[in-house]
Amino acid sequence: MISRLLVANRGEIARRVFATCRALGVETVAVHSDADADAPFVAEADQAVRLPGNTPAETYLRIDLVLDAARRAGADAVHPGYGFLAENAEFAAAVTDAGLTWVGPPAKAIAAMGDKMAAKALLADAGVPMLPTWTEADQVTDFPVLVKAAAGGGGRGMRVVRDAAGLAEAVAGARREAAAAFGDGTVFIERYVERGRHVEVQIFGDSHGTVVALGARDCSIQRRHQKIVEEAPGVLPAEVRERLHEAAVAAGRAVDYVGAGTVEFLLAPDGQVHFLEMNTRLQVEHPVTELTTGLDLVRLQLLVAEGEPLPLTATPPAEGHAIEVRLCAEDPAQGFRPATGTLHRLAIPGVAGEFTPTKGLRLDSGVTDGSTVSVHYDSMLAKLIAWAPTRAEAVRALAGALARAELHGVATNRDLLVRVLRSREFGAVDIDTGFLDRHPEVFAPLLPADQLPLVALAAALAGAAGRRASAPLLGGLPSGWRNVPAFPQVTRLAGPDGEIEVRYRLDRTGALADWSVSPAGEGTRSAASPAVTVVEAAPDRVVLDVDGVRRAFRVHRVGSEVFVDGPDGAASLTELPRFPLPTAELAAGSLLAPLPGAVTRVHVEVGQRVAAGDLLLTLEAMKLEHPVLAPTDGVVAELPVPAGGQVDTGAVLAVVSLEEDPR
Repeated sequence: MISRLLVANRGEIARRVFATCRALGVETVAVHSDADADAPFVAEADQAVRLPGNTPAETYLRIDLVLDAARRAGADAVHPGYGFLAENAEFAAAVTDAGLTWVGPPAKAIAAMGDKMAAKALLADAGVPMLPTWTEADQVTDFPVLVKAAAGGGGRGMRVVRDAAGLAEAVAGARREAAAAFGDGTVFIERYVERGRHVEVQIFGDSHGTVVALGARDCSIQRRHQKIVEEAPGVLPAEVRERLHEAAVAAGRAVDYVGAGTVEFLLAPDGQVHFLEMNTRLQVEHPVTELTTGLDLVRLQLLVAEGEPLPLTATPPAEGHAIEVRLCAEDPAQGFRPATGTLHRLAIPGVAGEFTPTKGLRLDSGVTDGSTVSVHYDSMLAKLIAWAPTRAEAVRALAGALARAELHGVATNRDLLVRVLRSREFGAVDIDTGFLDRHPEVFAPLLPADQLPLVALAAALAGAAGRRASAPLLGGLPSGWRNVPAFPQVTRLAGPDGEIEVRYRLDRTGALADWSVSPAGEGTRSAASPAVTVVEAAPDRVVLDVDGVRRAFRVHRVGSEVFVDGPDGAASLTELPRFPLPTAELAAGSLLAPLPGAVTRVHVEVGQRVAAGDLLLTLEAMKLEHPVLAPTDGVVAELPVPAGGQVDTGAVLAVVSLEEDPR
């Protein structure tokens, strides 16, 4: 039996595996990079071994370092988590060659399915329908197509191409991104199906020849080909579900599969099913299967790795419905680019359990309050999963918990997720992989623009209450007390759309006499302000009576940052100093780095004339490529960062001048 398990991964999946190990009495070992030294998964392990460096290539992808860590910590088994080394046949073989128990499928099965082109050929011979596929750009005869990485998944390296003109650059970009993410730049091209649904089957095999399907999931809601909403059981016709189960089990048996795996399919609008790929690991979305089957899939992985038979031989019936969302550190104001920074607060109401099968609301997170979200790894912060007897109840519970969550310090995709869940089309299961492209309305923030003044007023009142509470003298005086009470208090805030100015005046009793919020420098707009009475104004809570309706706002301040969560949504504001210090002005046309990263390619030269939308350079951060485009027609005046250069957030990447050649 396994007594001490090393998890060759990080973050949320390491914590997930550790949770089951604690329940089974198995000791745990973490490996960590320097950037992860203070991460929650490291603190929760019984032992931890440092892997010097920060990037995955320096640390988590180093087979020699991981095996040395297992030896030094006395581990007798290795679990790869998902990603990194989870689908690396060389790693699986090295673990078993070292005399350790490998918690995963045999290296032979990983190799067979890891080569996606070979896997397609193998299963096509078994009669599984395939999409037209090519290995080189000049072979493509039909558009649109999807360029895909041959190694790895998670949407990295994927590009949709609708005509021949853009294919060569898409293939080159996909190769670079795949090489950065997986260490293998091999790509292939397959026919792209419009309005297809991404459905997949969880399979499990043991060393006694049993392979079973544990149900189908629907993972069609995707952005940049990365899943963001998943559910089980997928809402499918019974006949389609049966075909999916049969094909998935056949795929597992074709490679003598052992352990947890997922067979992914594309369901076309005409009902045809096409094989996409097989992932020889536990999937990110495995919790929805756990909640609808009652099975702990990590426990099954460990039992199967120990040589035990599966405790079931047929697909278990699904109980209720489960939906998962991936909460990511992404900035909606920057086109959902990955965001970095310090997570000051992650608080979600109503969570019934973490990491293991739990009915109700489950949270699987790799971060806690105070965690640093760095540029070195992917942007997922947490998975929130809701189980309920029906799909509609699960959707409502999940959307409500997300909307009430306090997520402070790092921009996230929370509002997008809530709007997707609350959309009429999602409720009606009118979904496919192009859902977000057809519904731009779901990208709108939850907080309506006309509610920002109330949020700003709450922030200003809470700030005044905080200063009054900490005042060493005369703290009992009403806020802003003056001999001339007609003079208003003024608070300047940086909001989502620029600077705003909050003006309010209290009468001699401390009641709110009048107030207004307007863009900084534009005067007051008191005539448009609703009638407001201050019911309560504390540093962390403000209650306002707005035209006879009480509205409570939760306020959390970190330095000059003010996070306000109200009944209609949340806002992140920054209180500005009354007398700001002078700062150097940026040259007109400056393009700034939206997050830390490395400039991988520079596509233009100083003095070159460019048009709006032209690609200037490519920034790589958090495993993804981010194109930097010309904002307007002009001439490239400066390129201060060469290819290979590292930059921090706010660094000038290029300057595009409206003038003629500046040289």
